[in-house]
Amino acid sequence: MSRISVDQVKHVAHLARLAITEEEAEKFTKQLDAIITFAEQLNELDTDNVEPTSHVLELKNVLREDIPQKGLPREEVLKNAPEQQDGQIKVPAIIE
Repeated sequence: MSRISVDQVKHVAHLARLAITEEEAEKFTKQLDAIITFAEQLNELDTDNVEPTSHVLELKNVLREDIPQKGLPREEVLKNAPEQQDGQIKVPAIIE
């Protein structure tokens, strides 16, 4: 017994603006039924003492400590700038 019908597959395809053939609807019905069957197996697991998690693995940021360092000298930076004016990099105006 299928948990999802061909008509339901066609309805969802219509909502998603997908054009599917009759053969594709049959194929997707079988595939979706297999997915639902697999998902139902999860209901058999005992999860009473399992805490909810948002990720499978423990996540933490692996960032270096923010230590102030001396930057490049202004002359070194400006020598690579295509245009400069008054010790600053000049860029095209973007406000019309």
